[in-house]
Amino acid sequence: MTVLAKLENMARRYVVAAVEADRAGRYDEAITNYKKAIELLAKIVRLYPDYPLSRTYAEMIKKYRTRVQQLESRRVPAAPVEAGVSDENSDEEWLVTEKPRVTFDDIVDLEEAKRAIIEAIVYPVRRPDLFPLGWPRGILLFGPPGCGKTMLAAAVANEVDGHFFHVDAASIMSKWLGEAEKKVKKLFAKARKLAEETGKPSIIFIDEVDALLGVHSTEVGGEVRVRNQFLKEMDGLQDKDKKLHVYVIAATNKPWRLDQAFIRRFQKRIYIPPPNKEVRKQLFLHYTSKIRVADDVDFDKLAEMTEGYSASDIRDVVMEAYMRTVRELFEEKGGVGEPRPVAMEDFIEVLKRRGPSISPDVLRAYEEWFRRFRAV
Repeated sequence: MTVLAKLENMARRYVVAAVEADRAGRYDEAITNYKKAIELLAKIVRLYPDYPLSRTYAEMIKKYRTRVQQLESRRVPAAPVEAGVSDENSDEEWLVTEKPRVTFDDIVDLEEAKRAIIEAIVYPVRRPDLFPLGWPRGILLFGPPGCGKTMLAAAVANEVDGHFFHVDAASIMSKWLGEAEKKVKKLFAKARKLAEETGKPSIIFIDEVDALLGVHSTEVGGEVRVRNQFLKEMDGLQDKDKKLHVYVIAATNKPWRLDQAFIRRFQKRIYIPPPNKEVRKQLFLHYTSKIRVADDVDFDKLAEMTEGYSASDIRDVVMEAYMRTVRELFEEKGGVGEPRPVAMEDFIEVLKRRGPSISPDVLRAYEEWFRRFRAV
């Protein structure tokens, strides 16, 4: 057993003991065990910062510290922090009951990606009789952060009348590893059940999928079991005898970390690149449409100056340029009146202090991966 696995097992025992004591009203005993678990989890986070569960363990530490503070002050809520997964409604936590407001019209460019998603999901939902050989059930969106992967997945929910599950990889692994694969099984079971009962599609969107389905230098048996469960569930979606509309859309900034077995399960692998010059101009026009802009603003020039900037980078540039005028209004007029129009000089000053978030080396890595595994 690795050092990491030993630390996790010890922390698990202390958490279980803490919760049992907490429920029984043995608060001093619960405090002692919570603190020991916190110490071990903090050690894992410190020694293994790249471990995919380190972020999750950091969140657990916060919850346990809050519980310790409550117990020490004897302001005891009705229920202790849970150590495991509650069976009741655990498959409901990812179901988005209110559709995201974003639509394909809100996404500037990315026409190739939009078309691939429409052909893979929208057309089969509307006319399944036209697809005797079946249709893709797995779609992988990959590319640099801030280029529209999550927005694309959210827009799908508005294109089809169905059920949308938004799964953060960390939430799957947020409890103890022995139960994570159970959560995966329940998630897919819920998606299939809703699709069968309502006749409407179920879309499972997994953000940061590399943290869940990737191969890491440091891992214990739990991740392997979860990956195997996902493989089993995704293979089940390809059953030719069942025309269920259950889809998995996954997003990642690190496609090269994905387990090879999963790459082929995603029949559509779509690169979401940073915007080119013309699209950058469209993005500037889009993000400035709700603010006043001076006549001297040259959008072509701004597009030239922002090579390598992502869509979210450009949004941040526009926000900061506008904030310069708001700041000026408060400092010079006490916030009375309206800010002046954003001028070209505002954009230039912001760009002097804000570079692109995507490096050329990283872009080359994405393009190389796309050449190897392209499937649009």
